[in-house]
Amino acid sequence: MNRKAKRNPVEITAKNIVRICAVIAIIAVCSITIYMIAEGTPALAKVGVPELLFGTVWQPTAENPSYGILYIILSSIVGTALSVAIGVPIALLTAVFLTDIANKKLAAIVQPAVELLAAIPSVIYGLLGMMILNPLMYKLEKIIFAGSETHQFTGGSNMLSAIIVLAIMILPTVVNVSVSSIKAVSNNLRGASLALGASKMQTIFKVVIPAAKSGILTGVVLGIGRALGEAMAINMVAGGSVNLPLPFNSVRFLTTQLVSEMSYAEGLHREVLFTVGLVLFVFIMIINLVLQRMRKRAVEND
Repeated sequence: MNRKAKRNPVEITAKNIVRICAVIAIIAVCSITIYMIAEGTPALAKVGVPELLFGTVWQPTAENPSYGILYIILSSIVGTALSVAIGVPIALLTAVFLTDIANKKLAAIVQPAVELLAAIPSVIYGLLGMMILNPLMYKLEKIIFAGSETHQFTGGSNMLSAIIVLAIMILPTVVNVSVSSIKAVSNNLRGASLALGASKMQTIFKVVIPAAKSGILTGVVLGIGRALGEAMAINMVAGGSVNLPLPFNSVRFLTTQLVSEMSYAEGLHREVLFTVGLVLFVFIMIINLVLQRMRKRAVEND
């Protein structure tokens, strides 16, 4: 009883600290949501939802300004989707290699290397993309569009470069979460599958990965958030023009739109940029809610 009495103040203090942290987190999310709605909705009324969300011309400083962000929205969606489609399979196979295929010595070398990728600042990814990837893309562009009179050459700063950089940037996040999820799968499941005559690869892809799918989905959610919210690296490799999201077009994402113009925007132009931020915020919330529901269903099915 004395021990319990001594522990009670510590436990009470710990619980209160946890409650305070939870309240702070909730207040922070609510405050950001309220602020984005308050700052982002006025421009919708002034410009009009159809013109703003479905317009294709972005000329905020023209004599008759236009604030269409459809191409910017499509660039973000296409760029994020394709980078995830490329990066997630590579990350998942890397996680499988580290957990079930590589020996301990090799895994001890590869795992820190993957974790090091997560520590590299995004501006470094952008710099490497600008100095190495863009020149390669420019050479490819010249080969494909040689003799073309309609194509506008971008010097390699295009959608394809942005997709490749984003795919590389999400690798460490998805790999690390997937490794933890796969390691959490009981060895009894592996042993039972092998005992029934399944091969090692059949066991990995038909037993282990399905058992770890809820955790893997968490990694995918984090990877999508990283890709959708990246600005600096994309601003350095994508070109920065408002165009259709075609592979060799110079494009602008929602994040790079804010980075490029917020420093000098004023008046309605500034209000529209807050609306761009609101659109980005809504996209992230929708994606998180959808994938969290998928993860919940995966857990329930297990």
